[in-house]
Amino acid sequence: MDVLTIQNLKKNFGSKDVLRGLDMSVPEHCIFGFIGRNGAGKTTTMKAVLGLLKPDSGQIHVMGEKVHFGQTRTNRYIGYLPDVPEFYSYMTPLEYLNLCGAVSKMNKSDIVTRSKELLAQVGLGGEHHRIKGFSRGMKQRLGIAQALLNQPKLLICDEPTSALDPAGRKEILDILLAVREQTTVLFSTHILSDVERICTEAAFLKDGKITMQGTIAEMRNKRSSDGFIIETEQQGTDNTLIKVFGELTRKSQNTFVFHGSEERLFAIMQYIVENRIPIQRIERIEPTLESLFLEVTK
Repeated sequence: MDVLTIQNLKKNFGSKDVLRGLDMSVPEHCIFGFIGRNGAGKTTTMKAVLGLLKPDSGQIHVMGEKVHFGQTRTNRYIGYLPDVPEFYSYMTPLEYLNLCGAVSKMNKSDIVTRSKELLAQVGLGGEHHRIKGFSRGMKQRLGIAQALLNQPKLLICDEPTSALDPAGRKEILDILLAVREQTTVLFSTHILSDVERICTEAAFLKDGKITMQGTIAEMRNKRSSDGFIIETEQQGTDNTLIKVFGELTRKSQNTFVFHGSEERLFAIMQYIVENRIPIQRIERIEPTLESLFLEVTK
Protein backbone atom coordinates (compact mmCIF):
# COMPACT_ATOMS: atom_id res chain seq x y z
CA MET A 1 0.00 0.00 0.00
CA ASP A 2 1.17 3.53 -0.77
CA VAL A 3 1.04 5.87 2.23
CA LEU A 4 1.45 8.92 -0.03
CA THR A 5 0.60 9.44 -3.70
CA ILE A 6 1.11 12.65 -5.67
CA GLN A 7 -0.28 13.05 -9.19
CA ASN A 8 0.55 15.80 -11.69
CA LEU A 9 1.23 18.38 -8.96
CA LYS A 10 1.85 21.90 -10.27
CA LYS A 11 2.64 25.13 -8.45
CA ASN A 12 4.03 28.44 -9.60
CA PHE A 13 4.96 31.61 -7.78
CA GLY A 14 4.48 34.47 -10.20
CA SER A 15 6.38 33.61 -13.36
CA LYS A 16 8.40 30.82 -11.71
CA ASP A 17 7.16 27.26 -12.14
CA VAL A 18 8.30 25.47 -8.98
CA LEU A 19 6.38 22.20 -9.46
CA ARG A 20 5.74 21.13 -13.04
CA GLY A 21 3.64 17.98 -12.99
CA LEU A 22 5.23 16.08 -10.12
CA ASP A 23 4.27 12.39 -9.78
CA MET A 24 5.47 10.36 -6.81
CA SER A 25 4.39 7.48 -4.56
CA VAL A 26 5.74 6.42 -1.17
CA PRO A 27 5.16 2.77 -0.09
CA GLU A 28 4.28 1.81 3.46
CA HIS A 29 7.07 1.11 5.99
CA CYS A 30 9.95 2.38 3.89
CA ILE A 31 12.50 5.12 4.44
CA PHE A 32 12.08 7.31 1.38
CA GLY A 33 14.68 9.86 0.33
CA PHE A 34 13.29 12.90 -1.49
CA ILE A 35 16.43 14.20 -3.18
CA GLY A 36 17.00 17.51 -4.92
CA ARG A 37 19.22 20.54 -5.06
CA ASN A 38 18.32 23.60 -3.01
CA GLY A 39 15.38 25.29 -4.72
CA ALA A 40 14.25 22.17 -6.59
CA GLY A 41 10.80 22.23 -4.94
CA LYS A 42 11.15 19.81 -2.02
CA THR A 43 9.76 22.12 0.68
CA THR A 44 6.98 23.34 -1.62
CA THR A 45 5.91 19.73 -2.17
CA MET A 46 5.89 18.99 1.56
CA LYS A 47 3.82 22.07 2.35
CA ALA A 48 1.29 20.97 -0.25
CA VAL A 49 1.15 17.48 1.32
CA LEU A 50 0.44 19.11 4.69
CA GLY A 51 -2.37 21.21 3.22
CA LEU A 52 -0.48 24.43 3.99
CA LEU A 53 0.02 25.43 0.35
CA LYS A 54 -2.58 25.39 -2.42
CA PRO A 55 -1.37 23.71 -5.62
CA ASP A 56 -2.41 25.14 -8.98
CA SER A 57 -3.42 21.63 -10.08
CA GLY A 58 -2.91 17.98 -9.27
CA GLN A 59 -3.94 15.65 -6.47
CA ILE A 60 -2.37 14.40 -3.23
CA HIS A 61 -3.61 11.42 -1.23
CA VAL A 62 -2.44 10.36 2.23
CA MET A 63 -3.56 6.86 3.29
CA GLY A 64 -5.99 6.94 0.37
CA GLU A 65 -7.63 10.18 1.57
CA LYS A 66 -7.43 13.31 -0.57
CA VAL A 67 -5.55 16.31 0.80
CA HIS A 68 -7.40 19.64 0.65
CA PHE A 69 -5.74 23.02 1.11
CA GLY A 70 -6.62 24.64 4.44
CA GLN A 71 -8.18 21.47 5.82
CA THR A 72 -5.94 19.40 8.06
CA ARG A 73 -8.02 16.21 8.34
CA THR A 74 -5.34 14.13 6.58
CA ASN A 75 -2.70 15.51 8.94
CA ARG A 76 -3.93 13.09 11.59
CA TYR A 77 -1.87 10.54 9.66
CA ILE A 78 1.23 12.74 9.53
CA GLY A 79 4.06 13.74 11.84
CA TYR A 80 6.15 16.69 10.63
CA LEU A 81 9.65 17.92 11.44
CA PRO A 82 10.55 21.23 9.69
CA ASP A 83 14.15 22.05 8.82
CA VAL A 84 14.32 24.52 11.73
CA PRO A 85 11.89 23.39 14.47
CA GLU A 86 10.72 25.99 16.99
CA PHE A 87 9.90 25.36 20.64
CA TYR A 88 8.82 27.15 23.79
CA SER A 89 12.32 27.59 25.16
CA TYR A 90 11.21 27.96 28.80
CA MET A 91 9.78 24.41 28.85
CA THR A 92 11.50 21.11 29.54
CA PRO A 93 11.24 18.38 26.86
CA LEU A 94 8.60 16.50 28.85
CA GLU A 95 6.55 19.64 29.43
CA TYR A 96 6.66 20.44 25.72
CA LEU A 97 5.50 16.97 24.66
CA ASN A 98 2.73 17.07 27.26
CA LEU A 99 1.53 20.36 25.73
CA CYS A 100 1.64 18.91 22.20
CA GLY A 101 -0.34 15.89 23.35
CA ALA A 102 -2.97 18.07 24.99
CA VAL A 103 -3.32 20.21 21.85
CA SER A 104 -3.78 16.98 19.86
CA LYS A 105 -6.48 15.90 22.34
CA MET A 106 -4.66 12.74 23.32
CA ASN A 107 -5.61 10.82 26.46
CA LYS A 108 -3.70 12.21 29.47
CA SER A 109 -2.28 8.86 30.54
CA ASP A 110 -1.25 8.12 26.94
CA ILE A 111 0.52 11.49 26.73
CA VAL A 112 2.70 10.78 29.76
CA THR A 113 3.54 7.21 28.73
CA ARG A 114 4.18 8.06 25.09
CA SER A 115 6.25 11.16 25.92
CA LYS A 116 8.59 9.25 28.21
CA GLU A 117 8.97 6.43 25.68
CA LEU A 118 9.82 8.82 22.85
CA LEU A 119 12.26 10.93 24.86
CA ALA A 120 14.12 7.75 25.79
CA GLN A 121 14.09 6.62 22.16
CA VAL A 122 15.66 9.87 20.89
CA GLY A 123 18.23 9.99 23.69
CA LEU A 124 16.63 12.76 25.77
CA GLY A 125 15.15 10.66 28.55
CA GLY A 126 17.54 12.06 31.11
CA GLU A 127 17.26 15.70 30.00
CA HIS A 128 15.32 17.83 32.48
CA HIS A 129 16.82 21.19 31.50
CA ARG A 130 14.88 23.87 29.66
CA ILE A 131 14.93 23.70 25.86
CA LYS A 132 16.64 27.08 25.54
CA GLY A 133 19.95 25.42 26.44
CA PHE A 134 19.66 22.67 23.82
CA SER A 135 22.04 22.28 20.90
CA ARG A 136 20.76 22.11 17.31
CA GLY A 137 21.06 18.33 17.34
CA MET A 138 19.12 18.00 20.58
CA LYS A 139 16.34 20.19 19.17
CA GLN A 140 16.17 18.00 16.06
CA ARG A 141 15.82 14.92 18.25
CA LEU A 142 13.09 16.58 20.31
CA GLY A 143 11.38 17.56 17.06
CA ILE A 144 11.33 13.93 15.95
CA ALA A 145 9.83 12.89 19.30
CA GLN A 146 7.13 15.53 18.91
CA ALA A 147 6.40 14.42 15.33
CA LEU A 148 5.99 10.79 16.47
CA LEU A 149 3.78 11.61 19.46
CA ASN A 150 0.46 10.79 17.78
CA GLN A 151 1.83 7.58 16.18
CA PRO A 152 1.63 8.86 12.59
CA LYS A 153 1.48 6.67 9.50
CA LEU A 154 3.87 9.06 7.73
CA LEU A 155 6.78 10.97 9.26
CA ILE A 156 7.90 13.90 7.09
CA CYS A 157 11.30 15.44 7.79
CA ASP A 158 12.47 18.48 5.84
CA GLU A 159 16.29 18.30 5.57
CA PRO A 160 16.74 17.08 9.18
CA THR A 161 20.54 16.71 8.97
CA SER A 162 21.56 19.67 6.80
CA ALA A 163 22.94 21.91 9.59
CA LEU A 164 24.37 19.21 11.87
CA ASP A 165 27.94 18.07 12.45
CA PRO A 166 28.85 14.44 11.56
CA ALA A 167 28.03 13.15 15.06
CA GLY A 168 24.67 14.92 15.09
CA ARG A 169 23.83 13.63 11.61
CA LYS A 170 24.59 10.07 12.68
CA GLU A 171 22.31 10.40 15.71
CA ILE A 172 19.38 11.63 13.60
CA LEU A 173 19.87 8.97 10.92
CA ASP A 174 20.05 6.23 13.55
CA ILE A 175 16.75 7.44 15.02
CA LEU A 176 15.05 7.53 11.60
CA LEU A 177 16.32 4.03 10.91
CA ALA A 178 14.97 2.81 14.26
CA VAL A 179 11.43 4.19 13.75
CA ARG A 180 10.93 2.48 10.39
CA GLU A 181 8.93 -0.32 12.04
CA GLN A 182 6.56 2.24 13.56
CA THR A 183 5.94 4.48 10.56
CA THR A 184 6.89 5.38 7.00
CA VAL A 185 9.64 7.99 6.81
CA LEU A 186 9.87 10.61 4.04
CA PHE A 187 12.78 12.97 4.34
CA SER A 188 14.02 15.56 1.91
CA THR A 189 17.73 16.12 1.56
CA HIS A 190 20.56 17.03 -0.76
CA ILE A 191 23.07 14.91 1.19
CA LEU A 192 23.39 11.74 -0.89
CA SER A 193 25.46 9.81 1.66
CA ASP A 194 22.58 10.05 4.16
CA VAL A 195 20.22 8.50 1.62
CA GLU A 196 22.63 5.67 0.78
CA ARG A 197 23.02 4.88 4.46
CA ILE A 198 19.38 4.45 5.55
CA CYS A 199 16.93 4.70 2.63
CA THR A 200 15.17 1.79 0.96
CA GLU A 201 13.63 3.95 -1.79
CA ALA A 202 14.24 7.39 -3.23
CA ALA A 203 13.21 9.91 -5.88
CA PHE A 204 15.28 12.54 -7.68
CA LEU A 205 13.66 15.94 -8.11
CA LYS A 206 14.82 18.39 -10.76
CA ASP A 207 13.09 21.61 -11.76
CA GLY A 208 9.80 20.56 -10.20
CA LYS A 209 9.58 17.09 -11.75
CA ILE A 210 10.67 13.59 -10.69
CA THR A 211 13.45 12.42 -12.97
CA MET A 212 13.90 8.98 -11.37
CA GLN A 213 12.24 6.94 -8.62
CA GLY A 214 12.70 3.41 -7.28
CA THR A 215 14.48 1.28 -4.72
CA ILE A 216 18.12 2.13 -4.06
CA ALA A 217 19.20 -1.12 -5.74
CA GLU A 218 17.09 -0.39 -8.84
CA MET A 219 18.49 3.11 -9.14
CA ARG A 220 22.08 1.94 -8.81
CA ASN A 221 21.49 -0.66 -11.51
CA LYS A 222 20.72 2.15 -13.95
CA ARG A 223 24.51 2.39 -14.24
CA SER A 224 26.65 -0.71 -14.58
CA SER A 225 29.81 1.00 -13.29
CA ASP A 226 31.43 4.33 -12.53
CA GLY A 227 34.69 3.18 -14.11
CA PHE A 228 37.69 1.09 -13.14
CA ILE A 229 40.77 1.39 -10.95
CA ILE A 230 43.94 -0.03 -12.51
CA GLU A 231 46.98 -0.52 -10.32
CA THR A 232 50.36 -1.53 -11.76
CA GLU A 233 53.10 -3.35 -9.85
CA GLN A 234 55.86 -1.01 -10.99
CA GLN A 235 55.98 2.73 -10.46
CA GLY A 236 56.39 4.81 -13.58
CA THR A 237 54.58 2.47 -15.99
CA ASP A 238 51.36 4.47 -15.49
CA ASN A 239 53.11 7.45 -17.08
CA THR A 240 53.30 5.51 -20.32
CA LEU A 241 49.68 4.44 -20.09
CA ILE A 242 48.49 7.99 -19.43
CA LYS A 243 50.42 9.27 -22.45
CA VAL A 244 48.78 6.70 -24.70
CA PHE A 245 45.31 6.85 -23.15
CA GLY A 246 44.33 10.41 -22.26
CA GLU A 247 41.13 9.40 -20.48
CA LEU A 248 43.12 7.88 -17.63
CA THR A 249 43.59 9.98 -14.50
CA ARG A 250 46.22 9.43 -11.83
CA LYS A 251 45.11 8.41 -8.35
CA SER A 252 48.56 7.66 -6.89
CA GLN A 253 52.07 6.92 -8.14
CA ASN A 254 51.13 3.63 -9.80
CA THR A 255 47.32 3.70 -9.65
CA PHE A 256 44.93 5.43 -12.00
CA VAL A 257 41.23 5.60 -12.79
CA PHE A 258 39.52 4.97 -16.12
CA HIS A 259 36.18 6.51 -17.15
CA GLY A 260 35.08 5.67 -20.65
CA SER A 261 33.52 3.14 -22.99
CA GLU A 262 34.03 -0.62 -22.84
CA GLU A 263 35.72 -0.43 -26.23
CA ARG A 264 38.39 1.88 -24.82
CA LEU A 265 38.78 -0.32 -21.74
CA PHE A 266 39.45 -3.34 -23.98
CA ALA A 267 42.02 -1.25 -25.87
CA ILE A 268 43.80 -0.43 -22.60
CA MET A 269 43.81 -4.10 -21.57
CA GLN A 270 45.17 -5.14 -24.95
CA TYR A 271 47.95 -2.55 -24.65
CA ILE A 272 48.81 -3.84 -21.15
CA VAL A 273 49.03 -7.43 -22.42
CA GLU A 274 51.04 -6.57 -25.54
CA ASN A 275 53.53 -4.49 -23.56
CA ARG A 276 53.70 -6.97 -20.66
CA ILE A 277 52.88 -4.35 -18.05
CA PRO A 278 52.58 -6.12 -14.64
CA ILE A 279 49.18 -5.44 -13.05
CA GLN A 280 48.47 -5.53 -9.31
CA ARG A 281 44.71 -5.22 -9.62
CA ILE A 282 41.83 -4.08 -11.80
CA GLU A 283 38.77 -3.11 -9.76
CA ARG A 284 35.32 -2.00 -10.87
CA ILE A 285 34.10 1.21 -9.20
CA GLU A 286 30.53 0.57 -8.08
CA PRO A 287 28.03 3.28 -9.05
CA THR A 288 26.92 5.71 -6.33
CA LEU A 289 23.72 7.67 -5.91
CA GLU A 290 25.77 10.84 -6.16
CA SER A 291 27.11 10.01 -9.62
CA LEU A 292 23.66 8.91 -10.78
CA PHE A 293 22.04 12.04 -9.37
CA LEU A 294 24.55 14.30 -11.09
CA GLU A 295 23.98 12.45 -14.35
CA VAL A 296 20.17 12.67 -14.39
CA THR A 297 19.91 16.22 -13.03
CA LYS A 298 22.69 17.96 -14.97
